[in-house]
Amino acid sequence: MEKKTLIDEAQQFLTHLYKELGKTTEQFAHRWREVEHSIELNGYYEHTYEELVYGARVAWRNSNRCIGRLFWNQLKVIDGRQASTYDEIFQYLFEHIRIATNNGKIKPLITIFRPELNGKKQVTVWNHQLLRYAGYETEGGIVGDSDSIAFTRFCQQLGWKGNGTAFDMLPLVVQIGDEAPEYREIPEDMIMEIPIKHEEHDIFGDREIKWYAVPIISDMRLEIGGINYVAAPFNGWYMGTEIGARNLADESRYNLLPTVAKQLGLNTKHQRSLWKDEALVALNQAVLDSYKKYGVTIVDHHTAAEQFRVFEQKEESDGRHVTGKWSWLVPPMAPATTHMYFKPYDNALVTPNYFYQKMKYPDVQKNT
Repeated sequence: MEKKTLIDEAQQFLTHLYKELGKTTEQFAHRWREVEHSIELNGYYEHTYEELVYGARVAWRNSNRCIGRLFWNQLKVIDGRQASTYDEIFQYLFEHIRIATNNGKIKPLITIFRPELNGKKQVTVWNHQLLRYAGYETEGGIVGDSDSIAFTRFCQQLGWKGNGTAFDMLPLVVQIGDEAPEYREIPEDMIMEIPIKHEEHDIFGDREIKWYAVPIISDMRLEIGGINYVAAPFNGWYMGTEIGARNLADESRYNLLPTVAKQLGLNTKHQRSLWKDEALVALNQAVLDSYKKYGVTIVDHHTAAEQFRVFEQKEESDGRHVTGKWSWLVPPMAPATTHMYFKPYDNALVTPNYFYQKMKYPDVQKNT
């Protein structure tokens, strides 16, 4: 990023921060002199912890695809920028999993590592989520999570060996600069998984189905005031449909609807029987009931929609414009029962924010 562009981005960010946090003009002027001098001298500047916290929280507030933004100000921030070795980085990641899981009482959390410097990544976390199941292509079809097939192969090239089951937890993979990436197994006692069962029906037969407690996104870029934090894993808690209507239900994922329908004795010969709808409801009931049984934070899509309505009202009262991506905000079940279904949203992107980044796995054959 050119110095002038970075100066503009930094000034805009700091102006909003100092105004929103009620700081004085003198405080802003002092800090701006420091930032501008650093950019002119070095081509970058470093955020204070206060700036890091504010930026990460506002990035959540600005996230167009997130229905759970009501809780943006509750995000806890761990500053991992001082981590410089593999052991230190992995320790931060393990701590993130432990703190965020919190014995099931999920805490919104982000761990922020060293940012991109002059266009070069200093730390890369290769996982899509810190907790994620492996996917294997076998002669008998895909075993596990099909979304993880490419990353599973990458882990295997690094030397990792899974058990070949449908729910093998993948290791964490980290790369420092241009060094060879390394992996670490996640200690089993840090991983909280929930057996999924319906309270009234045996919907899976002889299949044992489970899912992990907390979704920790780890491959997105956090942009704050022109600075790119390309390794900044973060989490909220699950909305039930993310698991029950997508992860476990999608034909391209675990594809459990035919199994559920068979167990319930539904007529699957034609679509007008709405067997998919019945199976989908049962699967989502099982997810919500199971998480509740084990004391794990989760929210149903109707409650989440009402929480988003409150978020919109709060933003409006604070004089802020709510942006959003309609196709992501509207839940995949009973969308027409939510207020978002009938409402257009402005999908304009503002910063700070979280952005997708292209992740092309490096060729590690020559490094092993």
